[in-house]
Amino acid sequence: METIAVEKEVGKKTQTLSGAEAVILSLIEEQTEFIFGYPGGAIMPIYDALYGYTEQVQHVLTRHEQGAIHAAQGYARVTNRPGVVFATSGPGATNLITGLADAKIDSTPLVCITGQVPFSLLGTDAFQETDVISLSMPVTKWNFQVTKPEDIPGAIAKAFYIATSGRPGPVLIDITKDAQFADMEYSYKKCTGFRSYIPKPPVDIEKIKQAAELINAAKRPYILFGQGVILSEAEEELATFVEKTGIPAAWTIMGLSAMPTDHPLNVGMLGMHGNYGPNKLTNECDVLIAVGMRFDDRVTGNLSRYAKQAKVVHLEIDPAEIDKNVQTDVAVLGDAKESLRLLAEHCNTNEHSAWLDRFKEYSKIEYDKVIRQELQPEKEGLSMGEVIRRINELTDGDAVVVTDVGQHQMVTCRYAHFKKTKSNITSGGLGTMGFCLPAALGAKLGAKQREVIAVIGDGGFQMTLQELGTIFQTQAAVKIVILNNQFLGMVRQWQQMFFDKRYSSTELINPDFVAIARGFGIEAATVKERNNLDGAVNTMFDHDGPYLLEVMVEKEDNVFPMVPSGASVDEIRLE
Repeated sequence: METIAVEKEVGKKTQTLSGAEAVILSLIEEQTEFIFGYPGGAIMPIYDALYGYTEQVQHVLTRHEQGAIHAAQGYARVTNRPGVVFATSGPGATNLITGLADAKIDSTPLVCITGQVPFSLLGTDAFQETDVISLSMPVTKWNFQVTKPEDIPGAIAKAFYIATSGRPGPVLIDITKDAQFADMEYSYKKCTGFRSYIPKPPVDIEKIKQAAELINAAKRPYILFGQGVILSEAEEELATFVEKTGIPAAWTIMGLSAMPTDHPLNVGMLGMHGNYGPNKLTNECDVLIAVGMRFDDRVTGNLSRYAKQAKVVHLEIDPAEIDKNVQTDVAVLGDAKESLRLLAEHCNTNEHSAWLDRFKEYSKIEYDKVIRQELQPEKEGLSMGEVIRRINELTDGDAVVVTDVGQHQMVTCRYAHFKKTKSNITSGGLGTMGFCLPAALGAKLGAKQREVIAVIGDGGFQMTLQELGTIFQTQAAVKIVILNNQFLGMVRQWQQMFFDKRYSSTELINPDFVAIARGFGIEAATVKERNNLDGAVNTMFDHDGPYLLEVMVEKEDNVFPMVPSGASVDEIRLE
C-alpha cells in the first residue's frame, strides 16, 4: 500500500489529537466552506469531531448520499472550488459511485471521505464492509485507503491538490474506523506537488507558432470551445482570441456560458441537438480549433465523416485526450488560459465576414423551421422553449441555470441566455438523471447572491426528489421548474423516430408534485395554460425562499435539430 508522509511546517507546533479531529482540521486548513454528507457507523467518529467545529465549517445533511455528491458537484461548478463529501462505509460509499463517475467525466473537483470498518476486519465481509477503493478506482482521479491516523493530513492535502490541479476530478479517501479513533501528532502542510505528476504541461511555443500559421492562412476557420475554458478561468483569453481573429466560435454544452450567448461571434451549440449551422459547417471549415473539449461522440457524430477536410488544432491540458477521437495536425498541450494568451499574440488581426454570414444563413433557416415554433408556439399546448424564454426575460442572463438530463436539458441549453460564466450546470458526459435538484442546492450555497433555477423533467425529478427535504432544511432559495410532459421525453422521442412509436415503458403516471413540495414546506404551483405562464413565473421569482413551479407542457413535442445516432454532423435534421 502507498504511504504518505505528513510534512511538518517549520516552526509550527504539533498537537496530539484523534484521526477524526485531524480530518476536520485538515479540511478547515483547505478552507472548506461546506461538507455535504450523511452519517453512519463507520464514519461516526469524524461526525463526532465535526460537532466541535460547526462555526468553522458547515455540514449539509442531504437525504441520500447521491444527493450529497451531486450537491457537492453543483457547489464546485459555480465556485471552481472542490466540493467535499462525507459518507459511511458499505451502501453509503457505494451510493457515491454514480456521482464520482459523473464528476470524473465532467472534470469536477471533489474530495470524498468515506468511513471504513476497522483495519482488523478488512476482508472479512464485516457489517457494511465494501472494497470502495477497488469499486471507485475507475471513476476517481485518485483514491487512497488510510489505516493509520498519521497518514490523514498528508492524504487530505494530496487529495485537494490532485482534485483541483491540471484537469480537475474527484478523489476519494477511505479511512478505517480505528484510524479515526487513534491519537496522532498532528500538523498540516498543503501539498504543492509531487514526483511524476505534472498537472500543467509547459506550453511548447513552437506548437503555438505552428497553430498560428494554420489559423492565419485559413479562409474558413472555426473555434469549438468546451468546459476547459471555464475550468482554467480563460474566458477573457478566449474573448481576446476570438475577437482578434474574427473566428466564429461554437460551444459544447459543458462550455456554455464561457462566452456570452449574445456575443456576435458566438454562433451557437454543437452536438446532437445543437444549432443547425454549427453542425453543418463543421464539415466545411478548413481549420478547426478545439479549445478545452474532448470531441465527445455527441459532438462529433460519425467520426469517420467528421471534419475530414479540416486541419485540426487542439488546445488541451490532458494528454490522454489528444488524438483519442479526432486526429490533430497541431496539438498544444497546456492550460487553456496560457495557451489562448500565447496563441492570440501570434495570430493576425482578421475578420471572416463572408464565412460568418454562412452561419447567419443557417441560423435563419433554423429559426424559421424550428425556433419560432419553440419560443412562440401557435398550438394550444405550452412548449418547453417558451418557458425558458420567459425565464430569460426575467433573469436577463444573470442567473445560474441547472438542468437534469433529457429533452428539457437540450431545450434549456439551446435557449437559455447567459452573460456570466459558470452559469450553466448540467450533467454532460454521464447524462445522470436525478442530478439537477441536489446540484441546484449546492449551486445556490456556492452562489448565494445569484438566482439559481433548477429546470427538471418529471422523470429526473422523481429520482432525487427527497432532496426537497434538504432544500427545506437549509432554506436555500432554489427556484424549481418542472417541465412535465408525462413521459421520459428523450427516450420517447427516440421511440417515435426510430422504433415506430412503440412507447415501451416511457409514459409516466405522476404524483401531485405541488402537494409533495408543500409537504416539504416549499411553496408550489402548477401552470397548464399559456395565459397563466407569465404570472406564475413572476410569482416564483418574487417569492422569498425556495419555490416549485410545475409547467404542464405538450406530451409529444420533439427536440430539433437532431443528428441521428450514427449520422454525420452535416446530416442534422430539422424535423
